[in-house]
Parts: sequence; C-alpha cells; structure tokens
Amino acid sequence: MRAIQMSETGPLEVLQLVELPDPQPGPGEVLIRVEAAGVNFMDIMRRKGLPFDVPTPLPFVPGGEVAGTVVALGEGVTDLAVGARVFGQSGRLADGGYAELAVAGAGGLFPAPAGLESERAAGLFVATTAAVMLIGAARLSPGETVFVPAAAGGLGSWTVQIAKALGATVIAGAGNEEKRRIAVELGADHAVDYHAPGWADEIRRLTGGRGVDVALELIGPGHLGETLSVLAPFGRAVTYGYVSGHDSPIDSTAMKLSLFNPAPGHELIGFNVGYWYSGRPQETGAAAARLMSWLADGTVTGPRVTSFPLAEAAAAQDLLERGTNIGKVVLVP
Repeated sequence: MRAIQMSETGPLEVLQLVELPDPQPGPGEVLIRVEAAGVNFMDIMRRKGLPFDVPTPLPFVPGGEVAGTVVALGEGVTDLAVGARVFGQSGRLADGGYAELAVAGAGGLFPAPAGLESERAAGLFVATTAAVMLIGAARLSPGETVFVPAAAGGLGSWTVQIAKALGATVIAGAGNEEKRRIAVELGADHAVDYHAPGWADEIRRLTGGRGVDVALELIGPGHLGETLSVLAPFGRAVTYGYVSGHDSPIDSTAMKLSLFNPAPGHELIGFNVGYWYSGRPQETGAAAARLMSWLADGTVTGPRVTSFPLAEAAAAQDLLERGTNIGKVVLVP
C-alpha cells in the first residue's frame, strides 16, 4: 500500500510517500480501506517530536482520524462487519491513517452517517471531541456564554455549532476578518481578533463586564492568563492544546487572581479526549449520540472541507500549521 511515513522527527520534509506491506488487524482490531484521513494538530506535534501522551515510534505513519470501509476483522470483533462504512480513531503506535489501509481498534470506530461523503466523515471524530469537550468537560448549559478560539478551523467550526445547539451564546476568536465572518456564518453571536492587543477587554465589553461562563484555550501556557481573565465568576477554563508550544511560562499573577485571591469560583480543566474514551465511556458515548442526532436533523452541518491527495501530506500540514486553513483539512488516498 501507499503511505506517508516519517523516519525521523522534524520539518515537513520528513513526510515521505512510500510503499509498505498491507497491515493486518489483530485481536479487537479492524482493517479499513481509507477513503479520507483528517489532518490535525496532533499529527504536526508528533512530526515535530513535541511531547505527546503516547509514544511515536520511528518509522511512523501519522494520522489519527479516518473515514473508510471495513475490509477485514480481527479476532473477537463482532459489532462491525466487512463492508461497513465507519469513522473514528485510526492507528496502532506505528500504523496511522495517512495511508491506503489503516488498522483501528474496533472500540474507537463509529458507523458513518448514511449519505455523508467520506471527506466530511473524516472530520467527525474531531466533531465528537468538540461535543465531549463542551458537554462533558465544560458542562456548557443553555443561556451560558462560551469563548471559542480558532473558530473557523476544523475543531473550532464544530465547536461553534455544537455550542449553539446547546443553547449558548458564542463569542468566536479568529485571526483575520474572513475567518471572523465565517465564524459568524457558522452561528457565532460575536467574533473577535483574539491575537490582537486588548482582545480580552473586547470580550468583557461584549458581556457587559461580566465575562464568559466557559473559555476554551488552545494556544499554550503563555496565553492561559489572558484566557482566565475573561472568565465570569464561577466560570470554567478548558485547555485542550498548545499550538504555540508548551514551554512558555504561565502568568502566575493571573493564576493567583483566578484561584487564590479573590478566587471567584473559577475552574481550570485540562481536556484530553482519550482519557474520556477510556475513563468515562458512557458520558462520551452520550455526547457522541447527541452529536449524531444534531447531524441527522441538520442542527449542525460542520465546516467546509479542503482536500489534498495523499502525496501532498506536507502541503496539508503546512496549511494547518500556518493557521491559514478554513474548516477541515483532509487527505484522500
């Protein structure tokens, strides 16, 4: 099979198109013919050799998110059938989804909604992540206000729509005028340039000085202080990434204000969807079911999709890494 493989960590050039033997499913696994693979920041992190919660053994095929058709079942798999269209998590430690074939644990796959093309289905695992983050981790309720950064990107677009489905007011963060316009088209009530000086003041102005009930944070430790500063009393900040790196220092003054003095009831929550799948499967499944119902009735539709051929994986990652993408980026073998 054709696959994108990296034999070392580093710049985009480490992503090489190669021929590899077809993988075979083990117990509890299935083999998928990949029809589309999502391109995500975790792929970039692992390519660069940044800290990650599971090892990245070399040589390595990236890609943790796929949509495709089941072509073989491993021992013990009874709840999926050959020929079923699925989406979800892909990959053993070294066999990811940037390939024509991928192995996946049966427990990390879901039936693809009927009639949904694979390029859109490849983003549904990220959509499920957004649903679990908002419903489970953030406990977002109707009538609350949430700040969503990177709101025109793949995860952010889903997050805006899911937050609106939950009955929240959404303040979107986006880095340029076009992305802010798109965030509003997705349903955001307001949009701000969260890279600009004074963005936190703008959020406080939009909320009448109160702040937001939930603020999502993905830039990194050095940005956390500003995110905490936009919280209303009893607000929740949820961290779910560090696209600028994780080595920048945390603003200790902001932490003291938020958690010690005056300590206005803030909660700081670190979110990793993998822990929710393994540690809280019932809550995770319930959030995914709500997402599927919203998809079925058109309440949420998802972002636009930009597709690249498998051989152009480096260009796809470059688009995401530079922050110039709008919506979801996928590879098509």
